[in-house]
Amino acid sequence: MTEQAPRPVIVVVDDEPEILVALTDLLEDSFSVVATTSPVEALEILARRNDVDVIVSDQRMPEMGGDVMLARAREICDAQAILLTGYADIGAVAAALNQGRISFYSHKPWDPDALRAMIVQAADYHRLERELRTERQLLHGLLNNMRAGLGFKDAEGRFVRINHQAADFYDRDIATCLGQREEDLCDPVLLPALRAAEERMRDEGRDEAAIELPPQVGRTHGRWREFTRVVLNDGESPDVYSVVINRDITRQQEMEGRLRQAEKMQALGTMAGGIAHDFNNLLTAVLGSLELAHEMLPPEEGAVLRLLDNATAAARRGASLTRRLLNFSRPRDLSLEPIDVNALLHGMKDLLAQTVVSRQDKALPMPCSIIVDTAASDGGLPPVCTDAGQLELAVLNLCINAVDAMPDGGVIRVSTALKRVREVVAGTNLVPGSYVMVSVQDQGMGMSEETLARVFEPFFTTKDVGRGTGLGLSMIYGFVRHVGGEVQVHSTPGVGTRVDLCLPVQDGTVREGKVDEVVSSIMPDRPLRIMVVDDEPGVRAVTAGFLRARGHEVHDYAGGKAAVAALEAGLGPLDLVIMDVMMPEMGGQETAHRLQAIQPGLKVLYLTGYANLGTLPKGGNVMHKPFTRAGLAEQIGRIMRGGGDAGAQAGHG
Repeated sequence: MTEQAPRPVIVVVDDEPEILVALTDLLEDSFSVVATTSPVEALEILARRNDVDVIVSDQRMPEMGGDVMLARAREICDAQAILLTGYADIGAVAAALNQGRISFYSHKPWDPDALRAMIVQAADYHRLERELRTERQLLHGLLNNMRAGLGFKDAEGRFVRINHQAADFYDRDIATCLGQREEDLCDPVLLPALRAAEERMRDEGRDEAAIELPPQVGRTHGRWREFTRVVLNDGESPDVYSVVINRDITRQQEMEGRLRQAEKMQALGTMAGGIAHDFNNLLTAVLGSLELAHEMLPPEEGAVLRLLDNATAAARRGASLTRRLLNFSRPRDLSLEPIDVNALLHGMKDLLAQTVVSRQDKALPMPCSIIVDTAASDGGLPPVCTDAGQLELAVLNLCINAVDAMPDGGVIRVSTALKRVREVVAGTNLVPGSYVMVSVQDQGMGMSEETLARVFEPFFTTKDVGRGTGLGLSMIYGFVRHVGGEVQVHSTPGVGTRVDLCLPVQDGTVREGKVDEVVSSIMPDRPLRIMVVDDEPGVRAVTAGFLRARGHEVHDYAGGKAAVAALEAGLGPLDLVIMDVMMPEMGGQETAHRLQAIQPGLKVLYLTGYANLGTLPKGGNVMHKPFTRAGLAEQIGRIMRGGGDAGAQAGHG
């Protein structure tokens, strides 16, 4: 059931009650009638109500003449006015008509049908006038408050309405644009695109296109604009109009470009992770084989042993590079441990130098160089509690930013110092205590105060699209704050920038970095029955070789199905299963579940070359490839002694 429109409201004014009764009887079937014998009261009614459509008033009244009352009513009300007169006062009626105080008049006595028709016409006119006024107000509000440029054209392409934003695009004011064609207002370099767009609009009824503006056009209006053109034709009106909307989409284009860059980086990271997985398997086989071969040779074979040591050192460097590649390619949980920052930075020298060379322009007259300067703190810098991989990544990112900030070349200085904070620093994460400060300083362009205030915002960058995603500093900021530190940036335009990473000092000693040099004191006191499951023959052979050299009984299998079948066939109770995480047909977790269903409580050590800890069972024992024999032995001893949780973070070979 449709809702009916409210009936028009009519105010009837006459000093004779009988006339009011007669008019009310005539109109009340179609109108809402408000009647009064006083013109003063009528004005009060009109002041209170804003829904009156028509005023019907007698001319001769004691308090006030009808034409005078209607003139005053016009000041407070937009209702249509009809004047009733009982005598031939044509002069007053003509004056009221000429001055716009009334729309119609009728003589007394009136013709009922004619008077009703006159009132109906006046009410309809008032309704249409009010709707038109509302539409005009809405249109003007839309025009004046849109962020986009908006213009309406007639059939000849001349602007009949246009807002300030559109006029500003043409570097004109609104009055100058009205009556002009767009092709007469726009920059000549845009004419080909304009004509092509208008032709498509005529053929299809609408057109939408994004245009990159030349510098002389886009300097003050954004480098990218989106133009939408639509023909406005309802099929009933003979007049044909069109609308053109143009808006600045520079920020949107930049964000889309950065999103594409981020997606590309994610795809590269996924690919890098897959490569790292295979490479870690190869390195495990290479390092393990070298270690086993080293022990097979007698001491007098010194030259061969030196060659094996060189090959081992090279393989370990490959393992370090692979670990860094994994830090780029996947999110990871922070592995907090005491770190000697100076040793870490000196270990990065080759990586930093190669990165600077590959990043900079080969044609630079004065290329960039990097200096790792820890002289001021050598021998007296305490360890910090942080994630070594994430700290390396942070320093590397800062050096890349420094290279990009020095198009004319220069020196990048990476230094360390001890910073003591004696009181809480407002607005920072710094509390009283000692911090190791890692500083990366360049001689580049520097940053303005406005840019400096936004450097930690995600996706904010001053680099061109394709040179950065705007995530580097925000990720560094999040990492350093997460470990209880603070990032401070100091920059001067034209002089350079210094970024300080303040890391809280760790109480205690630095853990030795080479697991294979640690003599394990937690080895099991008896040979173990161990199952090794890995689809890579080289990794499986090295793992089994390490274990057999320790006197353990080893049963190795190339996949999860074979391992489960062997235990089902009566292989007997096992002490431990060592298996790869990623295997075809049956993965490591599924294999472990099925083996533990056969032998409840069976201990499992997962080997992985590429897996996030979050994807493994909570509290699971994980060892990362490649690993050494000593590292594997230490991990097995920890598991068998009940230190499973600690094992989840160990095993970085």
